[in-house]
Amino acid sequence: MGILRQGKPFSLALALALLPNALVASDSTYGKPQQLQSAAGQLFAMANRTRAQYGLGSLKWDSSLASGALQHCIRMTQGSSLSHQYRGEQDVTARASQAGAHFSLIEENIAIGPYAASIHQGWMNSPGHRANLLNPAIDRVGIVVLVRGGSLYAVADYSRAVPVLNPAQVEASFKTLLRARGLSVLRDPSAARAWCAASGRFRPTDGASFLMRWQGADLTALPSELVRRVASGEYRQAAVGSCPVQSVHGGFTAYRVAVLLYGMDAAALP
Repeated sequence: MGILRQGKPFSLALALALLPNALVASDSTYGKPQQLQSAAGQLFAMANRTRAQYGLGSLKWDSSLASGALQHCIRMTQGSSLSHQYRGEQDVTARASQAGAHFSLIEENIAIGPYAASIHQGWMNSPGHRANLLNPAIDRVGIVVLVRGGSLYAVADYSRAVPVLNPAQVEASFKTLLRARGLSVLRDPSAARAWCAASGRFRPTDGASFLMRWQGADLTALPSELVRRVASGEYRQAAVGSCPVQSVHGGFTAYRVAVLLYGMDAAALP
């Protein structure tokens, strides 16, 4: 489901994300606000220019990612070596999640360097950092830059954002996808919701002949097995129910859905 990829530290030190047009760190210990804003903005712009050169989509700024990266960047300026996680510190997934970010994938680049341009070039010269920055699956970024001892400390957190939806909205997304494939969807979600939350094996009841429980973050397409079942032509109706996710790793955002398929008319159902 979620993927955590962290670029390995190298001769540069990537730093935490500042909002390009807003102040995140004002303490003079870490450099002048205007300087930090400019460096973070430059890294943001260079990332998108480079992605465009490779035919990749632009990244949108995510203030939650930036907020989650700030404390880590401060820790970097205080340590004797670079690390993605210091003793007693949470990992990037927890930091970003607690800051309010919602994602199915998250990556992090860190570095120290004299200029924003040298940091960006260092990332591009490092296979792990380059893969993070040019990952076609990511669509958000937060970057913070701090100054200590004449060097720029930077953290760039990249993610694939997940929309924040309530259970009814999750169900509506699946209903729309099922209707687009010619199925009618029952109004009563209670049976599907009950099976969604259950852990036992499916036993056909109330005319339902197939159940799929699904958990993930992408609500724009049906699971491949469900597509195959619907395409068989055996089913005419469906019921959709959402429930709380189970066993989600770290701070990744996901949704859980059950879909019941029926081969009979809704009028014949209790």
